[in-house]
Amino acid sequence: MELAGKVAIVTGASRGIGRAIAEELARGGAKVVVNYHSKADEAEAVAQAIGGRAVKADVSTTAGCESLVQAAAELGELDIVVNNAGITDDGLLMRISDESWDRVLDVNAGGPFRMCRAALPSMIRRRAGSIVNIVSVSALRGNAGQANYAASKAAVVAMTACLAKEIAKRNVTVNAVAPGFIDTDMTKVLMDEVIQLATDAIPMKRMGKPEEIAPIVRFLCGPGARYLTGQVVAVDGGLSC
Repeated sequence: MELAGKVAIVTGASRGIGRAIAEELARGGAKVVVNYHSKADEAEAVAQAIGGRAVKADVSTTAGCESLVQAAAELGELDIVVNNAGITDDGLLMRISDESWDRVLDVNAGGPFRMCRAALPSMIRRRAGSIVNIVSVSALRGNAGQANYAASKAAVVAMTACLAKEIAKRNVTVNAVAPGFIDTDMTKVLMDEVIQLATDAIPMKRMGKPEEIAPIVRFLCGPGARYLTGQVVAVDGGLSC
């Protein structure tokens, strides 16, 4: 219960990796704001199961991010922000529309930017806090058909390093976790042959599980990681080796 009394926001927490992270932080003792955009029933179920609070908000907007910080303030001082919400709209670069590019970048990179900006005043004032940005192994090695997604996540990798340097002296840590090929709703829509090709490229020869990402996030938010900042932890079965 190393997170007892802490207040956390997890964006995109109604399912998949976000849900696993919310549940893991709650097991550590944190009170969690379970953010969602469209999956209200799923988010409410998660929040009820972990004793948290489900809050609808669009993290691609300043107002949405500020509303999440306000909701967290009703539970106590904000200690933890996990920027997990993200979308994909895959396609070869020459076929990606302006609208697709802008939307993916706005949610995946703009969301963490706006969420950090909204959360930082409280953390800096108290000289305490942990921010964890969920990126992707695609940001580190690229992936055909995901130029918009990989670019958005790479932007967050760079932002993580910059922000970590800006606020390290305020005792606020900023790190990123880069999942590899994880078994979520996002990957379930892929054809079997695509899944097979992907797993063949992974040294561990299997997809990861959301529950294998969450403990890393919990560690980064806990007392054992207070001297760890500006880092990207790849959790990908050896794919980025």
